[in-house]
Amino acid sequence: MSKYTPAPPAAWPLVALFTAGYVAPYLLPTVVGRLDAHLPLSPAQAGLIGSVLLLGSAAAGFTLASRIPRHGPRPLARLGLLLAVAGYGTAAATSLLPLVVAGAVVGGFGSGTATAVAASGIAAQRDPHRTSALGLLSVSATAGALYLTLPRLGGGHWLPFAAIALVAALVWPATGRLGGPADRGPAVRASRRLPYPRAGAVLAGALMLWSLAQNALWGVSGRIGAQQAGLSEVTLGIVFAAALGAGLLGVTAASALGARLGRAVPIGAGTALIACCVVLSSNARDLGSFAAGEILWNAIYPVVLSYAIGLAAALDPRGRWAVLAGSASSLGVACGPVTGSLLAEGAGFPVMGLVLGGLLLAVAGPMAAVALHVPSPDAPDSVRRVPVGGAGAAARGRSLPALPPFPGPCPYPGPQAPDGLGGVAGSARTSGSNADGAEIALRATSAKTQPRRRLRRGARGAAPVFQPRRRMRRGGPGAGPRQRRRRRIPSPAGD
Repeated sequence: MSKYTPAPPAAWPLVALFTAGYVAPYLLPTVVGRLDAHLPLSPAQAGLIGSVLLLGSAAAGFTLASRIPRHGPRPLARLGLLLAVAGYGTAAATSLLPLVVAGAVVGGFGSGTATAVAASGIAAQRDPHRTSALGLLSVSATAGALYLTLPRLGGGHWLPFAAIALVAALVWPATGRLGGPADRGPAVRASRRLPYPRAGAVLAGALMLWSLAQNALWGVSGRIGAQQAGLSEVTLGIVFAAALGAGLLGVTAASALGARLGRAVPIGAGTALIACCVVLSSNARDLGSFAAGEILWNAIYPVVLSYAIGLAAALDPRGRWAVLAGSASSLGVACGPVTGSLLAEGAGFPVMGLVLGGLLLAVAGPMAAVALHVPSPDAPDSVRRVPVGGAGAAARGRSLPALPPFPGPCPYPGPQAPDGLGGVAGSARTSGSNADGAEIALRATSAKTQPRRRLRRGARGAAPVFQPRRRMRRGGPGAGPRQRRRRRIPSPAGD
């Protein structure tokens, strides 16, 4: 049984699994709209069913946050996809309200399971921001294609549920590239305490409100376009597809930008721009203003979400904060449709937009503060992975801080190395041959701050002195007895 942590899984199965788990929230407007149009439900009741679906997704994330390393990603991913196919398939196959609600809950739990496994795997990647950007790119493309296709396939509440179940079924072969249960070695039995507890809690709470505000508008966007802007279902589908296409461009730009601006600027400034787009969409009276608000909003939203997922992954490489923050976001997404419906019915669409925009501005500051608290991958004082201590330590990926160049002789005793590092290079080479591959923390200060003590030769702690061999004339001063015998010179001592 291996005692090392297995290598991170490949990126493309995680992207496929992320797509299967996230496509349900992306299709929420058409799900709620078709439930309202084709079943005996009021708009608030249809939004409540959408919230129940997303509550099941959030419950799966909270339940599986600490169990993914124990059971392995492959069994849990297959369980989630199986529940998604069964639940959404049941909701699509019947018009009985109890079975539709039950199918939505089961399917939502399956989607949440797939999303949790994908988030845990993305956090273990070397570049979680790029992998999460690829996942958002994939789910935006899938949802955009479905928004263009579903209106041309006819009516009925079953079409969105069947489409989500079909996506989950198509992702099933990708789970074969995921790992099984992890070995119970020392690397797996890590500390159960979460790192960055305050920052993680603030980020999870802010993400819940951030998602609630946006999905409150997303859940009623179809009603705003149909009732306030006077658009048909086909026109709405084109607008939503164009908005998701703009999201593709935004995610591509975020992936190319990487961490050049850090995380605080994209998260804080992006959330402020999203608040402006929410106000614009909720006050739209015609096609131009509605399309402008939706397209700009959907172009910025996945950019900020990709940086937020990368920030949650940076809090804990094991992916626990990524799963918990994603579950908190799903909880906000679940409460979004019913919140938007209640605000729209009670105060109207414009007032709803102002309330949601103010909420987004309120959470932009805490999210940016957490991003400033956690070091960026390109920060100069970031931790680098240095393979010291043999192949075992390199396989475990232990981290050593980057060391500055030494300004002078090293104050630590040891043989003088030719590269000017004193005894450090020799000590590193000696300790690097240990069987267990122990970590070496190299710390050195300037010779001015800690002057080297002059020790008597041979004393404890004195560095061995290496001097070049002097070539002496045989038989000369300082020659030994053997050299004198060879030249047949009588010794003064008579030996």
